[in-house]
Amino acid sequence: MAKLLKIQTSLFRNDGQSSQLTDEFADNWLAANPGAEVATRDLAAAPVPHLTLDRFQAFGSDPAERSAEQQAVVDYSDALIDEIRSADVLVLGIPMYNFSIPSSLHAYFDHIARAGVTFRYTESGPEGLLKGKRAYVVITRGGVYGDEHPQTAFIRQFLGFIGIDDVAFVHAEGLATGDEPRQKALEAAQEQLAQLA
Repeated sequence: MAKLLKIQTSLFRNDGQSSQLTDEFADNWLAANPGAEVATRDLAAAPVPHLTLDRFQAFGSDPAERSAEQQAVVDYSDALIDEIRSADVLVLGIPMYNFSIPSSLHAYFDHIARAGVTFRYTESGPEGLLKGKRAYVVITRGGVYGDEHPQTAFIRQFLGFIGIDDVAFVHAEGLATGDEPRQKALEAAQEQLAQLA
């Protein structure tokens, strides 16, 4: 059975434009994949803790010598990774906050980028280990910045780093520049997402 993992990051949760667009994509995807499953990870409702030295050291600790606290950190990270590993398709709803991704998403990325688990270093460079997945990234922005903004480049680079290089981006921009451009941008994004689903 196919599985879609929907990752939402808007502070406005279900009222956020990026969340609404990912919801529409998931509905269309389910219609095109009868019997499939959708799981949701809402990083505003259940934030991932920001990375600390203790958490970082827990990831690299010897399993035989881990404290209970370190094991809890590793178990939490493992559960996030297993959620991605079990999915065939990911859709991420990502608003732009201060020219970048939400800090909640960065914290999430920090917990799923694990050497030897989701990537490894080889003589020819890093190799992502979460292969064979497709990702759709919905980016919403108040202004107009273009497809090659550093925010988009970072997301593409990170997903590729862990092995997810089949990625399609949908940008809904200019959402704060007036009612008409906002409506046009949302409609264009909805149409693109419906085609992708």
